[in-house]
Amino acid sequence: MALQNIGASNNDDAFYRYKMPRMITKIEGRGNGIKTNVVNMVDIAKALARPPSYTTKYFGNELGAQSKFDERTGTALVNGAHETPKLAGLLENFIKKYVQCYGCGNPETEVIITKTQMIQLKCAACGFISNVDMRDKLTTFILKNPPEPKKGSKDKKAMRRAEKERMKEGEAADEEQKKLKTKKKVSSKDACAKPSSKKKHGGSDEDRASPPRNHVNVKEEEDEEDDDDDVQWQTDTSLEAAQQRIQEQLNAATAEMVMLSTIESEKKSKAATQAQSPKAAAAVPSKNPTTENGESNHERLVEEVKTNIRKGVTAGQLQCCLGSLSGSPQEVIIALYEALLDGVEKGFAKEVLKKKSYLAAVSQDEESQLRLLRAIEEFCGKYPVALKEVALVLKALYDADVLEEEYIVQWYGKGAAGNKDSKIWKNVKPFVEWLQSAESESEEE
Repeated sequence: MALQNIGASNNDDAFYRYKMPRMITKIEGRGNGIKTNVVNMVDIAKALARPPSYTTKYFGNELGAQSKFDERTGTALVNGAHETPKLAGLLENFIKKYVQCYGCGNPETEVIITKTQMIQLKCAACGFISNVDMRDKLTTFILKNPPEPKKGSKDKKAMRRAEKERMKEGEAADEEQKKLKTKKKVSSKDACAKPSSKKKHGGSDEDRASPPRNHVNVKEEEDEEDDDDDVQWQTDTSLEAAQQRIQEQLNAATAEMVMLSTIESEKKSKAATQAQSPKAAAAVPSKNPTTENGESNHERLVEEVKTNIRKGVTAGQLQCCLGSLSGSPQEVIIALYEALLDGVEKGFAKEVLKKKSYLAAVSQDEESQLRLLRAIEEFCGKYPVALKEVALVLKALYDADVLEEEYIVQWYGKGAAGNKDSKIWKNVKPFVEWLQSAESESEEE
């Protein structure tokens, strides 16, 4: 079966992965009963993820002819004799209107009918929601014959939440087991240390004398019978060993006192130097600390994150690198978000989706997700051009399971309560309302 790329704009792309079969038509009948049969209409509709009745009805509407699709036999008929190129051109228009995403052009979309009887296309690639022109004749037919919902699409979020809860419960159980094991080890060590302490109080020359030969043999046999976990460690209580331990403790304490005195003297000398040079002290701003080269701490963090990204580190490796940076967790997340979107003037949502693995690695729990949301807020305040796409960015991160709806609503509630007239909260409000309405619908179902 000959295949072609979906969408005329992708015909020259040899590596395009969305394909459909070429249309095959057959003219049947004579005179007034002549009809055009689209032989492989079922295969074409399956490749487009649309019911074949939609494409057949679209042909009839555009040609002004009667059309019929038989669900039982899979036959698509359009009255009149129509050439294959003409029908292929009409199919191309159908793809543009009802299949391809209006944002990225990807054909992997799903038809959604809203409560207000509007038809939308939700893109599984970029998350963009396209509004179909309701003036087209086919929209009436789609509203009367809605597509069948995909199985399991409503339960994906619930399944992911249940999986996360199970993971948390498993981690908590592992932590409890570790605590119990450490308690057992500590209690066994205390039991082993008791006989040695008795020897310290009641030690004499007779106690320190070597035991008889027969006692040694009995001891060796008992040790062989015991397991490795039951080995008992005893402290040498001889006079020479005690004096050696005392000397080591004195040396360690003396060294620590010397180090403390050295550190205190250095602090005093630095304070005296700063007091003697008030101009140098006034040159350093208190609110925006700088490095020796005059670079701010935030700019230094951004440059360090960019350097790690240029080296090609993975998301897990970058998380370890971020932990070693000097700065609060909020400052580090702000620097990461700005570094990932460095040089982007538009299309922020697409860029965020490309680098979602980095953001997912640093937003595993409630606190980290709230930090990421505050970083997005900070970035929009610094770069007003990003305000237009802030809702698209949140939608993309929500669809990619980087952010959860409860934390988005919580962040919006705190921010909007302080300043409802701010532009960022006005742009985010429709998305939050959509989240809340979707959540209430799922609860009702």
